[in-house]
Amino acid sequence: MAAPPAIELRGLTRRYGERAALEDVTLTLPAGATLVVFGPNGAGKSTLLRVLATLLRPHAGTTKVLGGELPRDGWSVRGRLGLLGHAPLLYGDLSARENLRFHARLHRVGEERIEELLAQVRLEARAADKVHTFSRGMVQRLAVCRAVLHAPELLLLDEPRANLDPKGAELVEPLIGSAAQATRVITSHDPAGGLAEADLALGLRFGRVELLAPAAEVDAERIGALYR
Repeated sequence: MAAPPAIELRGLTRRYGERAALEDVTLTLPAGATLVVFGPNGAGKSTLLRVLATLLRPHAGTTKVLGGELPRDGWSVRGRLGLLGHAPLLYGDLSARENLRFHARLHRVGEERIEELLAQVRLEARAADKVHTFSRGMVQRLAVCRAVLHAPELLLLDEPRANLDPKGAELVEPLIGSAAQATRVITSHDPAGGLAEADLALGLRFGRVELLAPAAEVDAERIGALYR
């Protein structure tokens, strides 16, 4: 028996006042697949991630995530998601290790996992230092650790390699890249890089779907047209 889709959207609409941030978005993402979302600033990319993460309620349509219908089943879905947004969701006055311990308690994750992740992103030597002393790249590496701490089934990644130099991007690749054992939804402004790691490409403009196709059938020129 085939596994149910990780994400099913039918006419998803989300408004801010009178403005539709997402309008009539329909797509299906199989479990284990990667969706990359393109579009200019204000296209609705981050709103889509926040709806999928149960942080925003859809106003119309049907939104199913990991078999649960949102917002009704949000409580059963949240612990199976990992969100990496523009805000790192870290406490500056806590150390790197303390930040991960805080989230580990929420997900009942052990100390061994915390140390494993700190080592993976080469922050073990700074684990006792407060996060407000970190560079932007170090904060991003720690935020990746927070997002994957509980081995989520679905990763929601908003420009996940922002603020990372090539070495930093290499360090987090096993955690959020194609080797990650999770379904992924990634927002990107990098047509070539985004398409290379995607199974399905979604292009948004003004909250509406301008492009939805298998990534192998899309080229960078079609993605670039979204930004004109």
